[in-house]
Amino acid sequence: MSLRKLLLIDDERLQARVVEQQLKAFQGERFEFEWASTYEAGLKRLLSREHVVCLLDFQLGPKDGLELIWEAKEDRCHVPIIFLTAESSSDIDIEAMNAGALDYLVKGEISPAILERSIRYALKLSDTLAELRRLATHDALTGMLNRREFNRILAEETERASRFGRSFSLVMLDLDHFKSVNDRYGHPAGDAVLVEIAARILSGLRQVDRAARVGGEEIGILLVELEHDEAVEVAGRHMDKIRGTPVRLGDGQALDITSSAGVATLPTHGTTPAELIAAADKALYAAKHNGRNRVESA
Repeated sequence: MSLRKLLLIDDERLQARVVEQQLKAFQGERFEFEWASTYEAGLKRLLSREHVVCLLDFQLGPKDGLELIWEAKEDRCHVPIIFLTAESSSDIDIEAMNAGALDYLVKGEISPAILERSIRYALKLSDTLAELRRLATHDALTGMLNRREFNRILAEETERASRFGRSFSLVMLDLDHFKSVNDRYGHPAGDAVLVEIAARILSGLRQVDRAARVGGEEIGILLVELEHDEAVEVAGRHMDKIRGTPVRLGDGQALDITSSAGVATLPTHGTTPAELIAAADKALYAAKHNGRNRVESA
């Protein structure tokens, strides 16, 4: 089994040798060691997200480690960072933690046991924070993005597409007659249907696309750099996956589920997130009004 990677960003070769030797003395997990000696090289390697933990020196030439942490955070890099400094200072300690470091070590006081404990603590805390981030951005039932995170991504994509003169499409999809599922079979059955339908949609997304549960049984799908006609075809394929196979409940019953969808495209149908959502919702309403189990364009 391959070793997990640890990154040291420090401009002193001696410190790199010391850390490498301390890692070899660990009693528990061993790590593959990588050293970056400059701010720029360290940031590039950190943003590769190949490492499970980073040891970061406070002083890196004309810049300091605090700046590097902030740059990494702006890029949404969540690799856990342990801050290293030559001097003990409560001010640096507080600044490092405020910037996002998970621990703080004084170089002259580090032993293999102290370093191993710090890494173990940082990894455990990082896992906890990752789960909290997931809960804050994802729907607990379906595992899809939640509405707040979807709106944030939609705003980012609108800004990016507008800046570079690109296009993207938004699909608003709603399950047909879903209330009757809850009324007839109960809410646990309705939840089971939502989980299964979400899984079908997520399995059909490209890596760059995003899907979210934006309402009770309403799902938003962001299709990056897809023109309108292509997006309508993709929406149709998602609807085919939904109606193609009945959803089986725990008691063996099989439910035939269909859906309706509305598609809007930037900049044809709107230039802001609110305009796109309104256009796609209006098209979805038209699909419902025109008999359901169909897709309509804005």
